[in-house]
Amino acid sequence: MKARTARRHVREGLRSLKRNGWMTFASVSAVAVTLMLVGVFLTVILNVNHIGTTLEKDVEVRVLVDLTANKDQQATLKEEIKKLDHVTTVKFSSKDQELNNLIKSMGEDGKAFQLFEQQNPLNDTFIVKTDSPEQIAPVAKKIEGLKYIDEVIYGKKQVQKLFNAVSVGRNIGIVLIFGLLFTAMFLISNTIKITIMARRREIEIMRLVGATNNFIRWPFLLEGLLLGVLGSVIPIVLLLTGYKVIYNMLMPKLAGTMFTLLPFSPFVYQLSAILIAIGAIIGMWGSVMSIRKFLRK
Repeated sequence: MKARTARRHVREGLRSLKRNGWMTFASVSAVAVTLMLVGVFLTVILNVNHIGTTLEKDVEVRVLVDLTANKDQQATLKEEIKKLDHVTTVKFSSKDQELNNLIKSMGEDGKAFQLFEQQNPLNDTFIVKTDSPEQIAPVAKKIEGLKYIDEVIYGKKQVQKLFNAVSVGRNIGIVLIFGLLFTAMFLISNTIKITIMARRREIEIMRLVGATNNFIRWPFLLEGLLLGVLGSVIPIVLLLTGYKVIYNMLMPKLAGTMFTLLPFSPFVYQLSAILIAIGAIIGMWGSVMSIRKFLRK
């Protein structure tokens, strides 16, 4: 496309937006509301996904070593666990460390367990991590079959509930986002259709003098793109401001826990780029869908 022709298409697209002022305002407002909802859902889903991924990475297998096992047998057991498929790390925690951790985790109530410091009833423990959360259960089952094992703990029910909850949350979010995007495309498509109907006579004259479908189509494509991009500005500003407030408010309270939000930067800039891209794409796609039937006549 020549630069002169491109300038003409841009100029026509801008003129159409100005000429159909109220429809442009209504369309941009509708797209802004839709993209705002998309942005909110994306923010929630991506943070839930981030929290779920963090929790999944923290899932581990705790292997309680038989109290009768000596140091050499413990060393042999550790090597056998390391050789298992999908095992990434095997960390040893002595029964004294386990007791100290228990006392600290119980707070004031933990002082009662200090009585056991002389005769510690706990087991030496291996803390095992795998290369993916889905391998926790299979690895735990294999470890149960080894010698010198007293008990294998990995919270089977809790782990499965976690995976199910994260999966359901992701799927629901994806369905909602696609529904909202379809709504935005429908709104923009209707706006472009009204513009086409208002300019039908002009378009017919252009076709009579030999204008190609592409030449007629481009101003409408650019109009749809501009509607989508303009509609993304307000949601981006509101989401940037809102996320900053929520992030600064919640992160101090979540410090030291496994629940953390995505960092303000670069997340908000990535989200802004996504919303602009979504606005541009659905705007152009709405234009394509609305003008295609008309240009086939």
